[in-house]
Amino acid sequence: MDDTFDLPLEADLADRREPAALRKKLFIKSYGCQMNAYDAQRMSDLLVDFDETQLLTEADLVILNTCHIREKAAEKIFSELGKVRAAKRARRANGRDMKIVVAGCVAQAEGEEILRRQSAVDIVVGPQNYHRLPELLRRSDESRIVDTDFAIEDKFDHLAKPAPGKTRERGVCAFVTVQEGCDKFCTFCVVPYTRGAEFSRPVAKILAEVEDLAKEGVKEISLLGQNVNAYHGEGPDGRPWSLARLCARLAEVPGIVRLRYTTSHPNDMDEALIAAHRDLPALMPYLHLPVQAGSDKVLAAMNRKHGRDAYLDIIARLRAARPDIALSSDFIVGFPGESEADFEATLDLVRRIGFASAFSFKYSPRPGTPGAEMPDQVEEKVKRARLAQLQALLEEQRQAFNNSMIGKTFSVLFEKKGRHPDQIAGRSPYLQSVQVTAPDGLIGAVLPVEIVAAGSNSLFGRLCAAEAGTGA
Repeated sequence: MDDTFDLPLEADLADRREPAALRKKLFIKSYGCQMNAYDAQRMSDLLVDFDETQLLTEADLVILNTCHIREKAAEKIFSELGKVRAAKRARRANGRDMKIVVAGCVAQAEGEEILRRQSAVDIVVGPQNYHRLPELLRRSDESRIVDTDFAIEDKFDHLAKPAPGKTRERGVCAFVTVQEGCDKFCTFCVVPYTRGAEFSRPVAKILAEVEDLAKEGVKEISLLGQNVNAYHGEGPDGRPWSLARLCARLAEVPGIVRLRYTTSHPNDMDEALIAAHRDLPALMPYLHLPVQAGSDKVLAAMNRKHGRDAYLDIIARLRAARPDIALSSDFIVGFPGESEADFEATLDLVRRIGFASAFSFKYSPRPGTPGAEMPDQVEEKVKRARLAQLQALLEEQRQAFNNSMIGKTFSVLFEKKGRHPDQIAGRSPYLQSVQVTAPDGLIGAVLPVEIVAAGSNSLFGRLCAAEAGTGA
């Protein structure tokens, strides 16, 4: 999501009036991963007394749902809070109030520090406790609140269903969290400290949520987890189910024609899940499988618990099971102690595998993680140079993959109107944006498309038949 917004001058705000009869307005801004986007939707569903607005200046309640993965995440949030404080001050000058909530992983990590540094904030709530928001809002009339203790109860038991019609407004693709937390303790990562230990939702609860989404017209489900392929939720038989078994059951839900999952760890890529990519037509041939580095020395320092050869072997087995599978990954350059030879090993891994897409970052120390205390921190200018070299290679591979689609035909799930009045836009099985000249009435359909051109960020195609196919 966009990480910036512009505020009008306070003089402009003072002239605005809202009719007293209007319902309260909620402005919610989410940063970072898909799970944060899912959490933002569930927070909105909880707050039944509020209607969402895209205008900060209209809001009676502002929620910043934060992410701690990116560099200087906390400082960026404090910068945003300065802008929200200005809007709050302007509303008060006009006799209206605004509550400010900081949620998510920065909230979990910073806690009381947020209240100390920014007096305009009313509530700080961690990602395991946002189900308490209605109660916290009532209590915040009396005092400012920090709620970052890891909840004993399952928050998913307390989340409200979307209001009638809200799911349809959100579109034909939906996120569903099936697993949270991580037990891997990579030395660069804050997730075990901000999201807690691994927890898997029971199959019955996931199935009920997906069935409700399907009834509202959702066609594609993305299963979310910090370590989603470690899923081991209780099945109807009382035994733990694997992610592969869960996917097989969800593929049977009427109306669901596409399944995806993210983010995975190589050590949890078992044979059953690899076989699911071969056996389940609904499971899309696109996998995000972070490796982080191509050097065994760096992987050991990161505590990744897998080596280079193990990762290459997983990729080989995936491609044997599903030859058309496309791969995405995460990379960190400049981890403490990374030499030129280590970095070259990462480039070599990328060249060997070939990625359709990837996310790559300079290493930045996260307070409280082991990596932040390691010796041999790499100089910033070296990290910048290495990142530029890696990103150039990854972009070359991404463009080559997109161009390889020209002349091919595959199914596209159409999601929304396109850039131009006569266009609609959808997603390929490989998560690429596809633009097609076609009427709006086909939004929600899954139709075969021949790709005729590739742009820098989109594919362009023509429909093969307006009435064809409903599967991917």
